[in-house]
Amino acid sequence: MLGGTKMGISQIITLVVAVLLIGFIVWWFFGKHKEAIGTANIDQGTQEANIVVKGGYSPSTVVLKQGVPAKVNFDMKDSTACLSHVVFEQLGVNKDLTKQKITTIDIPTDKKGTYNFACGMDMFHGKVVVK
Repeated sequence: MLGGTKMGISQIITLVVAVLLIGFIVWWFFGKHKEAIGTANIDQGTQEANIVVKGGYSPSTVVLKQGVPAKVNFDMKDSTACLSHVVFEQLGVNKDLTKQKITTIDIPTDKKGTYNFACGMDMFHGKVVVK
């Protein structure tokens, strides 16, 4: 006993919960998370990739083949306001995903590069990589 103070069981539980919560927050923001990567299906000279919009983007990264015309289909399965739009700033695209179940966006594949996309509030992110 230091200075006449004694830790009660509720204070110990509070301390343990606080330490666990801090650990979770550090892991969430700074930990390495596995990223889902998808590839496009090529059929009759065109490639298509599908991204499911549900609590984020799955897969969050799509790889396309350079030189083959490409479309990325966003399959809307989430009614969250944040995910109602997808924005490809580099391509000047801002599409409302609530207009139809699947929204298709043409991606230029004439050169290698990465096209980042995000939700309308810039909270959820993904990318399309042309290789």
